[in-house]
Amino acid sequence: MSESATNEPAREQPPTREASDLVQDDPYYIVAPAPLAGERDRVLKQGDTFAVFDHHGDIRPVGMKEQGLFHEGTRFLSCLILRLGRGEPLFLSSTVKEDNALLAVDLTNPDIREGDLVKLPRGTLHLFRGVLLWQGVSYQTLRLRNYSAARIEVPFSLRFDADFADIFEVRGTTRPRRGRRLAPTVSHEAVVLSYEGLDGVVRRTRIEFSPAPRRLTATDADFTVILDPQQETRFLLTVACETGTGIVPKPFDYATALEHTAKSMNDSKARASDVYTSNEQFNDWVNRSLADLAMMVTETPRGLYPYAGVPWFSTPFGRDGIITALQTLWINPDIARGVLTYLAAVQADATIPDQDAEPGKILHETRLGEMAALREIPFARYYGSVDSTPLFVLLAGAYYERTADRAFAETIWPHVKRALHWIDKHGDRDGDGFVEYYRATPEGLAQQGWKDSQDSVFHADGTLAQGPIALCEVQGYVYAAKRGAAKLAIALGRIDVADELSRQAAALRKQFEDAFWCEDLGTYALALDGEKRPCRVRTSNPGHCLFAGIVDPDRAKRVEEALLDASSFSGWGIRTVAEGEARYNPMSYHNGSIWPHDNALIGAGLARYGRKHATAKILAGIFDASLFVDLHRMPELFCGFPRRLGEGPTLYPVACSPQAWAAGTVYQLLQACLGLRIEATTGRVCLEYPLLPEFVEQVRIRGIRVGSGVVDLLFHRYGDDVSVNVLARSGGVQVIVVK
Repeated sequence: MSESATNEPAREQPPTREASDLVQDDPYYIVAPAPLAGERDRVLKQGDTFAVFDHHGDIRPVGMKEQGLFHEGTRFLSCLILRLGRGEPLFLSSTVKEDNALLAVDLTNPDIREGDLVKLPRGTLHLFRGVLLWQGVSYQTLRLRNYSAARIEVPFSLRFDADFADIFEVRGTTRPRRGRRLAPTVSHEAVVLSYEGLDGVVRRTRIEFSPAPRRLTATDADFTVILDPQQETRFLLTVACETGTGIVPKPFDYATALEHTAKSMNDSKARASDVYTSNEQFNDWVNRSLADLAMMVTETPRGLYPYAGVPWFSTPFGRDGIITALQTLWINPDIARGVLTYLAAVQADATIPDQDAEPGKILHETRLGEMAALREIPFARYYGSVDSTPLFVLLAGAYYERTADRAFAETIWPHVKRALHWIDKHGDRDGDGFVEYYRATPEGLAQQGWKDSQDSVFHADGTLAQGPIALCEVQGYVYAAKRGAAKLAIALGRIDVADELSRQAAALRKQFEDAFWCEDLGTYALALDGEKRPCRVRTSNPGHCLFAGIVDPDRAKRVEEALLDASSFSGWGIRTVAEGEARYNPMSYHNGSIWPHDNALIGAGLARYGRKHATAKILAGIFDASLFVDLHRMPELFCGFPRRLGEGPTLYPVACSPQAWAAGTVYQLLQACLGLRIEATTGRVCLEYPLLPEFVEQVRIRGIRVGSGVVDLLFHRYGDDVSVNVLARSGGVQVIVVK
C-alpha cells in the first residue's frame, strides 16, 4: 500500500489490559524478582560452561536467582557461600581480569569479638579467591595470609548445593514435573551430588577439596587453619559438571587450568587486528570488548561460534552469531567463517511445524538441557526467526569480499541457494514480494524479528499487529542478501543467476519505498501487518534499512532526522521506540530501551549514506555509556531514559552481560567512522571519507589481514580532517583513501 493511499486514524489509547496478561501471553518472559541492594554479578564463561557469582565470589540462591555454575543448559551448582567463623568476610574488591580468564576477589575479616573484646581486629587476615573455568570444571583457589604479629586460629566454611535446574526454570518457567535427586555420596575429601532427569540422563556435580576439610557433609565443608605471623596457606576447590555415563577426565591442578584458560583467551584475541587509540578510556572499552568476544566465541564440533550472551542465551543463535560476525569481519574473518560453517551444517532440510522449520531456513537457536530434550520448550533446534536466513546470505557475500576465499565460497554456495529459495518460497508466503513471518507452532515465538517480545510490533494506537508480519528491516536484509549473492554468483561464474538476483533486488527496493514510507513521520513504517496495513510507529528499525542500503538516498536525511531527534536519541543512544509512541516504555525490553548492537547497525547505515557526523554522535553516546558500566563491559541493553547531567545510563535488570553483539558494537561503529572496507579480491583496503570523533585524536590498527598480506595503519585527526599513514605493509596490500 502506498503512502498516498493511507490515511492514519486519530491516535487512540491501546485497549486496556492487566499488566499480568502481557506476561502470561509470553511463556519465555524472564522473571525479575527484586535483587539484593548493590548486587553486582561477576561472569565467567568457557566453552559450554558459564558461571555467575556475586561480587564476593559466592553463589547465593536469593535476589535475581540467576547465579550458579551452568553447563550445557543446566545449573550444576546453585549455592556456594564462604563464611568466616560465624559471619561473612569483609569485602575489599573484586574484578574479572582484563582477559576474562580469572575472577579475582579480595576479602578480609571483620572485627571478630568475644563479648566486649575484639579478638581479631578487622584487616588482620587477607583472603584471596581466584576462580576460573576450564572444560566443564570450576577451579577455585582460596589463599589466606595472616598479617598480624600473633599466631591466629581461623575457622571458615563453605556451604554448597546443586538444584540441577534447567536454564528455562531459572528464567522463571514452571515445570509440572521434575526428575529426582539421587542420594549424595560423601568421602573424606569429595562430595558428589546427582540428579536423574526425566530425560533419563544422570547429571552429577563432583566437588573436591584439597586439603581435605575438617568436617564434610552433603551440604557443608568446615575448615580450621592456624597461621603464624605473615604465614600464608592455600586451599583448592574443584567443581566438575558431569553428564551421562562417560568417563570424566581428572581435573587439572589450579595453575595448569589457569594457564590453559589464559592461553585459550589470548590465542582467540591474537587472531584479531589490534586497535589502540590516544584515549585510554576508549582503549579500556575496546580491550574489554575484545576479551568478551574471545570468551563468547566457542569451539564447537562444527567450528567457532560466538554464543549470544550470559546468562540467558549462552548458546548458538543464528541472528546474533551472524550480526557479531558482520561487526567483526574486518578485524577477524575467522568468526564469520565459523558462523557460516555452523549454520550451513544445521540448515533446515524439511518442514517441521514444531520447530518452525522449512527447507533452506537458517537456525534461530539451539539448546541443550533436560527441557529441550523433552520438548518442553521448542528450542532444541528451533528456526523461528525471519531474518536469520537473509542475514546468512548477506554474510556469505560479505565474507567472500573480505577474504576472496573461492574454495569456501564454492562450498557454501549450495546453502546460499537453498536460503534464497526459502526467501522466495516460504519467506514470501503470500507472494506479494515481501518476506513475512507467522509461527507454525503456538509454543514458538510470536514475534520473529530481532525485537521478539510479545508486544514489539504494533500500530500507532497501540494495538498489536496480527500476522503474517513483514518487518521493514527484513526487507532491507533481503535486498542486501540478493545484491551480495549476485556478487558472489559473479565470482563463481554464475552470471545468469547474478543478473536475476540483481533484478529482484531492484524490484524489491521500489516496492519497499511504495509500501513502507510514511511521509508524515519522515521515516519508514515498522512493519506491514497481515492485511498489509503499515504499523506507523517511529522505531529504530529503519536504521537497519540504511545499513542494508535499501533506502532511497533522497530519504536518508529524513530517516537520520527521525532517528536523532530528542524523542529517539536519549543522549546515550537511539531508542528502539521513540518517546511518545503508544507503547513507549524506556524500561521495556524492546519498546523504548537502547541496544548497543542496534545503534551499531544504525551507525553503519548512516555512514553508508554519508552521514558520518551522525555516526560519530552515536559512537560518542555509546562510548560515554561504557564509562559508567561495570568493567567497561557493554551490556545487551540499557533503559532509554533521557540522559541526565552527572549520571550514567539506567541499567536494565535482566540484561545479558557479556553479550556477543554488544561486544562487537565498538568495532562496527569505529569501522563506520573510518569508512573502512576491505576488498580481498583486489588486495585493497579502502577508506572512504574517514572521520574520528572529537574524543579520539589518534587510532592505530595493526594486523589487518588482506589475503596473504598484512597492513598496519595510523589515523590522526586534525579537526574534521583525518590523515592516514601506512606503518607497515606486506603482500602488496594497497591502501586507497577517498576524501
